[in-house]
Amino acid sequence: MDHWKTRFGFMLAAIGSAVGLGNIWRFPYITGEYGGATFLLVYLVFVFLLGIPLLLAEFSIGKAGQKDAVGSFKNLAPNTKWHWTGFMGVIGGILILSFYSVVAGWSLYYLYSYVTGQFTDVTPDGFGPIFEDWISNSLSPLFWQVLFLGVTLLIVVRGIKGGIEKANVLLMPVLALLMVFMAMYVLTLDGAWEGMKFLFQPEWSQLGNPDLYLTALGQAFFSLSLGVAGMLTYASYLKEKDRLPAATVGIGVLDTVFAVIAGIMIFPAVFSFGLDIGQGPPLVFITLPSIFASMPMGTIVAIIFFGLLTMAALSSAISLLELPVSFFSRTVGMTRKAATYMCTSIIFVLGIASSLGFGIWSGVGIGDKNILDVIDFVTANITLPLGAILMAVFVGWYLDKEQAIKNSEIETPVVANVWYVIVKYLAPVIVLLIAIASIFVL
Repeated sequence: MDHWKTRFGFMLAAIGSAVGLGNIWRFPYITGEYGGATFLLVYLVFVFLLGIPLLLAEFSIGKAGQKDAVGSFKNLAPNTKWHWTGFMGVIGGILILSFYSVVAGWSLYYLYSYVTGQFTDVTPDGFGPIFEDWISNSLSPLFWQVLFLGVTLLIVVRGIKGGIEKANVLLMPVLALLMVFMAMYVLTLDGAWEGMKFLFQPEWSQLGNPDLYLTALGQAFFSLSLGVAGMLTYASYLKEKDRLPAATVGIGVLDTVFAVIAGIMIFPAVFSFGLDIGQGPPLVFITLPSIFASMPMGTIVAIIFFGLLTMAALSSAISLLELPVSFFSRTVGMTRKAATYMCTSIIFVLGIASSLGFGIWSGVGIGDKNILDVIDFVTANITLPLGAILMAVFVGWYLDKEQAIKNSEIETPVVANVWYVIVKYLAPVIVLLIAIASIFVL
């Protein structure tokens, strides 16, 4: 059986899974829509109160089960229906990567366009029409989606040590350096500190908005890759000597740091140039290129930004693809190569709908949400929380307390009891209430 070469390699891969478009693309625009610092505060509460304890619960299932998302539940709960939780995770991962790869393809296209000089002479107000025209094209975005998925496939098909671990050992340090550089650079812009105030000075009146809590919880789960069983799958490749608690806290904290740095990268620049903070998804593909066009050496800065955005997307896409690949290779019995090619093909076909939702299928959707928005909303705010609830119930209610704490590997009795209470009682109640509320928001 394939294993991580080192626990550090596992941590980098898990951080890579967590740090992706959820941090750099999704976190900034959602933070802008929901009041900046107020959203950040609620998000941080959910990360530390629920996210990290539930991440440890998910890790504990994978390491104890020693199989994929479905097989681990079968090993720990034979002759029960609990393995359907793993199936739901596999399906959720496929759906997420289907739209995730579309946005990642956009990022790859922007990187290519800046490197080749196609955006050199575009004026700041020209990026809106360019983006709208390009994403409405039926073929070009699909080409870049295929290219991105092809790179992801080449890494995953090589296995854990030879592909996923090696890739993340390179990607994550480079990504961290580029993000810190970008954050330091934008803080030198005129008016940048207004953006910092927006990000770190709460408006308490926003706490009365119920949508804020649903979105913050969904973002915490999306960012930490919770509830979709990708982290469970990664933990199943750990060796017996690799301990979970410290790694879990480190992963949760570093993922949050990456999200905050992403906010520091973006909001000072947006405020410096007097642009709209609540523009939604186009923030990264319209607003920031407009800013880059107005900057000295803006093309170089843009290349760095879209390079790091593409690398972050790749690190998360690797874990999302490994989730179904692990299931088909370890439980169904397919070879890793066959499973990787099959899963990638399915994900691409499903992603066509999200891509065409900006063009010829733009009228398809629910309310004001297009196809990509609907899949994003359902997976982030319903599928992921539901998966997290089921895993928490499994650890807290199906397993006995002694077994659950043993699997968590927490050695301090007080900490173990607090963790167990959160997983068994607090997390399911809070997540269930907010997930039910999401039905009325949609």
